[in-house]
Amino acid sequence: MKELIKVIAFDADDTLWSNEPFFQEIEKQYTDLLKPYGTSEDISAALFQTEMNNLKYLGYGAKAFTISMVETALHVSGQKISGTDIQHIIELGKSLLKMPIELLPGVKETLKVLKEKGKYKLVVATKGDLLDQENKLERSGLASYFDHIEVMSDKTEKEYQRMLNILQIAPSEFVMIGNSLKSDIQPVLSLGGYGIHIPFEVMWKHEVVDTFTHDHLIQVKRVDELLTLF
Repeated sequence: MKELIKVIAFDADDTLWSNEPFFQEIEKQYTDLLKPYGTSEDISAALFQTEMNNLKYLGYGAKAFTISMVETALHVSGQKISGTDIQHIIELGKSLLKMPIELLPGVKETLKVLKEKGKYKLVVATKGDLLDQENKLERSGLASYFDHIEVMSDKTEKEYQRMLNILQIAPSEFVMIGNSLKSDIQPVLSLGGYGIHIPFEVMWKHEVVDTFTHDHLIQVKRVDELLTLF
């Protein structure tokens, strides 16, 4: 693989920095707020169903999550929730847009070494809200390491192929690194590219799939292990 690769792409959320734990904490505060209308489990299940229903209209990210929280609150409360509580929910959602960027161990050091080698084009390939992802990348202090930033509405084969066309490379010259087998790895393998999976401590249930093996798939535990591969 090493001899073929021209572009190394990194997922952002839960690959470069922590993300899902912040969403889980906000969801806990949200279900606590809505305790008068149901158990935490029931509220979370209703919220997840709303998110799934809204995906094709709102996509991913904090803003879509906030709208789904408000919609779910209105539904489970029978439209009885107060304006004060709705405002509280909006503030919970907005806090995700200002969450601290906590780089995962070894990320900055690994990117620095790969950049200094000068052999590969480094790319961020993420999904979600464009402005939010751009802001997070800027706050992370990592933007200067990357030659190209790609924010997709969803990580599908079509979107990856579009990015490869922009980068003017074949799938066999591309490797995608990320924590989600579903979004970061499977579509790239289907195109004929390579994938490196780095599991994260928690996973949004929409991203959970069964583990699998593939000739073009490598599993590592930490991002700094990449330096033994490139």
